[in-house]
Amino acid sequence: MTLDARPIRSDADAAGSADSAAGAVADVLPATMRAARFDTAAGTLKVEDVPVPRPGVGEVVVKVAACGICQSDLSQLDGHIAPRLPVVTPGHEASGVVAAVGGGAGHWKAGDRVVLGAGRACGTCPACRFGGGTNTCEDLQVMAFHYDGAWAEYVLTDATTLIAVPDSVPLEHAAVLADAVSTPYGAIDTVQLRSAEAVGIWGLGGLGTHLVQLTRICGASPIVALDPLPAARERALALGADFALDPTDDDTRARLKEITGGKGLDVAFDCVGRTPTFTQAERALGHRGRLVLVGISPDPLAMGPELHFVRNRHTVIGHTGYRMEHLEDLVELTARGRLDISGSVSAILPLEEVNEGIRRLREREGNPIRILLRP
Repeated sequence: MTLDARPIRSDADAAGSADSAAGAVADVLPATMRAARFDTAAGTLKVEDVPVPRPGVGEVVVKVAACGICQSDLSQLDGHIAPRLPVVTPGHEASGVVAAVGGGAGHWKAGDRVVLGAGRACGTCPACRFGGGTNTCEDLQVMAFHYDGAWAEYVLTDATTLIAVPDSVPLEHAAVLADAVSTPYGAIDTVQLRSAEAVGIWGLGGLGTHLVQLTRICGASPIVALDPLPAARERALALGADFALDPTDDDTRARLKEITGGKGLDVAFDCVGRTPTFTQAERALGHRGRLVLVGISPDPLAMGPELHFVRNRHTVIGHTGYRMEHLEDLVELTARGRLDISGSVSAILPLEEVNEGIRRLREREGNPIRILLRP
């Protein structure tokens, strides 16, 4: 074994090298870009010209190929999620191509196809201080809320938040994986779903529709999908649900008992987060059943009598987000053809039509799974 014979560099040499790298990045990236900017005080969203970010140490700038419009984006725009910044670029379901890398960004290089994880470690909590990173951070910083997101031509992110996307996976599909698929996949992990367990899924939008597919991959049986929209129920059946029910029907509770042979559900996923769905889902659980809350809602939830929970040993679990290995798993499943999300892209709009995309999602026009923006 021989030692590297490269000469030792002085601080001045290192500074010169850093300046050269910064200059190279400046040559690669344009000065300005188009980005959707949300003014949290005024409540306005406008597409504007803003400076293109430059990567620092451990950071990467990605040219955005596609970014989804999520219900949580609407929650921020509507004021249901308290703002963290006075002005912010929304969008946290993004994929694209690496445009520039800062020092210490690992193996990433310009031209790499990637999907972005939507959070970064705070770096200061006890878990971060002991090397846990994004998987265990106690104060995770969320893209589009704590820092600028990807409703823009370029986005700045930590190198640790990237997952490589093979050429066989369209970047539009990869964008859908980030949150719309990875959050329900993470919820399955949170609730520790086992094969042959009976599952109910309330709310068949982006999260619930993908839960149907994912719980089937995981071997759940039977899978019961619940939504008041007939088109959503039909779609769930086509994607693998065994039964699809209207939760507003008077006989829904009886039907759930019948489907499960009187035992009740092992696991219920509430992707709506409102009192009626929470109550119905909890009442549908069997002995030792688990209810996981996946949807975001401003509504307070009424738990009901404590005796009911104690007697039946029910567990209620809150879930949000995902870990980076979840996103990596989903890229693998998609690349292998085990997970087909080709039907999940309901529309692709140019960035300038972001408000039209928001309107379609808000009004559920065409029963969309995911509407994407293409900057």
